[in-house]
Amino acid sequence: MLRKSKFSFIGFITSVCLITSLLASCNTTSSNNKQVNSNSKDNNEVTTTLNILISDVADNSGFRAVIEEIEKELNIKTNVELRPGGPEGVNVVKTRLATGGIPDLVVYNSGSLLMALNPDKHFVDMASEPYIDQVLDSYKEVVSDQEEIFGIPIQSSQVGAWFYNKKVYKELGLSVPRTWDELRENNEKIKDSGRTAVIGTYGELWTSQLPILADYYNLQAEEQNFADEYTAGKAKFATTDSALRGFERIQEIAESGYMNEDYTVATYDQGMQLLAEGNGVHYPMLAQFLPLLAEKYPDKINDIGVFPQPSDNADINGLTVWMPDAILISKESPNVDAAKKWMEFFVSKKGIEIYESKQKSVGPSVMEGVEIPEDAYEAVKDMAKYFEEGKVAPALEFASPIKGPNLAQLCTSVGSGTMTALEAAKSYDKDVEKQAKQLGIKW
Repeated sequence: MLRKSKFSFIGFITSVCLITSLLASCNTTSSNNKQVNSNSKDNNEVTTTLNILISDVADNSGFRAVIEEIEKELNIKTNVELRPGGPEGVNVVKTRLATGGIPDLVVYNSGSLLMALNPDKHFVDMASEPYIDQVLDSYKEVVSDQEEIFGIPIQSSQVGAWFYNKKVYKELGLSVPRTWDELRENNEKIKDSGRTAVIGTYGELWTSQLPILADYYNLQAEEQNFADEYTAGKAKFATTDSALRGFERIQEIAESGYMNEDYTVATYDQGMQLLAEGNGVHYPMLAQFLPLLAEKYPDKINDIGVFPQPSDNADINGLTVWMPDAILISKESPNVDAAKKWMEFFVSKKGIEIYESKQKSVGPSVMEGVEIPEDAYEAVKDMAKYFEEGKVAPALEFASPIKGPNLAQLCTSVGSGTMTALEAAKSYDKDVEKQAKQLGIKW
């Protein structure tokens, strides 16, 4: 499955290269996208109610617009239950699965975190549904276990990278860095100007991981077999210099005084405010925050750009890519047929158009025929050239089924100064080994 995923990701990049080079004004052009019949609703039909569990990050105006239209056209009402993002949210889903309290629909990570849930035990196989053909193979791979396909994408792909305030960069005469040394020089100049060079929001643990997660493009470029050897238990973070480097970068950022004074308790919302207003200049983050940033600071969103986490080598410079979360149907649901109709509409041409009319994409799509529009966020346009040039790689959690559950806590410990990079790497290796055993992977 691992090798298959790698090849299919190349296929995804090839498809995206063709799409991004166009920057077409049309959001959806595929004639293959099945249009749900707008006359399918019978006024005498009894309304079906589906409950969905979704993270507060994924819940947005695009999602809400689609479920409103689903109620109008299909007579299916959607009750939305919010959960936190990050490790806390993962634990909520695991607890609900263990106690039998999972709703009809669940929005959850694709890739290794989904596989850790034993999806064949909990979620309905969607492989035979005709609308699954509209989903790119590269995405099917990260929501599949053997022959079963468990979910559909809730949005586009995204990147983990360094988002920055272009306006401040111009004011200070800075250039986008291609190496870690160049980034360090920029950080010093920003710090000297009285601004926060690197925004930290450890008040929400998951955000502390970005400097190591976004570094995976650099790691795989230097250690091309790392994912395979890591999965086999042969490659370790503590003993692989390029892997350890991610933890070291977090330690360096903290020790250099680049972060905001309240970084240990600052929130995601506060981080966005710092970036938008230019009081903070760099924010290592997932692109998923762009719509919320645009909603809160509509006059500032075009000031925000993005660049890859720099490596120590100028020749290695590319983006780490995340596949979107999956929408899954619980096997416990008494409304499986209605949930399948709900999903069909969500990924239909009309569903996608409604979503993107309210919520711009945060990266290239994983659905056939969906293109980057001309009015895309500036940061998304910045991403396009890396996809066009093939300078992208999937995050480790999509190249391997193993991700240690305590990474966020360890990254926070390094950034807070209570643990060194090497100590965290050794602890993470143990964490990964435990997870591998739980997944039944023989080492």
